[in-house]
Amino acid sequence: MSSLATQHCSAKVDRADANTIAACLKELPGWSVSGDVLSRRFDFGNYYETIAFVNLVAWVANRQDHHPDLEVGYNRCKVSYSTHSVGGLSRNDFICAAHIDTALAA
Repeated sequence: MSSLATQHCSAKVDRADANTIAACLKELPGWSVSGDVLSRRFDFGNYYETIAFVNLVAWVANRQDHHPDLEVGYNRCKVSYSTHSVGGLSRNDFICAAHIDTALAA
């Protein structure tokens, strides 16, 4: 389990620097950063599995009080995180990504 997955999002956040981004990405295989966005595409066998995953992401978002952008298709979902209040990435983005990965692995 990623150490990020044991953490909880903080209400007080700062913009992540390049070193923090690089360190956090090492714990999140499959996720990538482009500009100020952390994202990953998840593929599924059918629509039902995709929507079940969307509900999982919604559960994580509500528990962490940090919400991603989702692009949903029949058998895929792209999850994108960026912390609008800091104008880029924060540690919260990586924490939520780790929680999604951990929940999927369970």
